[in-house]
Amino acid sequence: MRFRAAAATALWLFAALGAAPSGFAQPVPAPDPAVPASAAAPPSPDAVASSPSGYLKTPDGWELTAGAKDETQVAVAPLTTALTSREYVVGGTFTGTVTGAGSTKLSGGSLVVGYRIGCGIIGGPVEVLSSIGATTNFDQSAVLGGVALPVNNQIKINLRPGTVTLVPVGEKKFKGSEARVTVTGFRIKTDGCVGQSFIQSYSTLTSSTTDTSDIVTYAGQVKVV
Repeated sequence: MRFRAAAATALWLFAALGAAPSGFAQPVPAPDPAVPASAAAPPSPDAVASSPSGYLKTPDGWELTAGAKDETQVAVAPLTTALTSREYVVGGTFTGTVTGAGSTKLSGGSLVVGYRIGCGIIGGPVEVLSSIGATTNFDQSAVLGGVALPVNNQIKINLRPGTVTLVPVGEKKFKGSEARVTVTGFRIKTDGCVGQSFIQSYSTLTSSTTDTSDIVTYAGQVKVV
C-alpha cells in the first residue's frame, strides 16, 4: 500500500509541475528533409553574385568559356587614410575552358584575371583663393572712425571627369584545354577619387593554335561603393 501511495504521489507531482515521466516523454520531431540545414544561414555580406560566363565559338569549331564563382568584394579603409583613396579586398575562382571538336590543333593559351575600378569624379589640384575688402566704421558718440580689412579665403577643387583603372591580378598560361586562377584576400587600391566608385571583376581567356588566337572575356557584376 505504501508503494502504491508513493507512486500515485509521484504521478501527481509530475502532473502539477507540467512535466511527464520519462516513460511518457514525447519524441523530438525529425528535421524536415525538404529544408536544407544551410538555408537558415544568411549569405556573407561580402559575397558577390557572378555574371553569366563569357562564351565564344570559334570559326574552326572550338568553344571557349570564361567564368567565375565564389566571388567576394568588400570595401575597406585605405592604408593611406586619404579621403580620395579607394581600397578593396577581393577574392574568387576564375576558370577558362576550351571544348568542342575543332578542325585545328590547340597549342595552349592564357587566362588573365583582374579588376576594373571606376570613379565618377576625379579630384584635381586644390587652389586657395584669398580676397581683401575694406569696411569703414564710424562711431558718432566718440567721434572716432576706423577701417577694417577682412580677409576671405576660399578653397577651390578642380574636378575632372571620372576614369576607369585596370588592375591586373594574375595570369595563368596553359598548354592543355583549361585553366584556373583562384584569388583570396587580395587588396587593390586606386587614388584621386572624390566621387562614387565602382568595382568589377574580369577574366580574359585566350586560346591559340598554330596560326590563330581566339579571345573571350568574362565581365563580373558592377558593385557600387
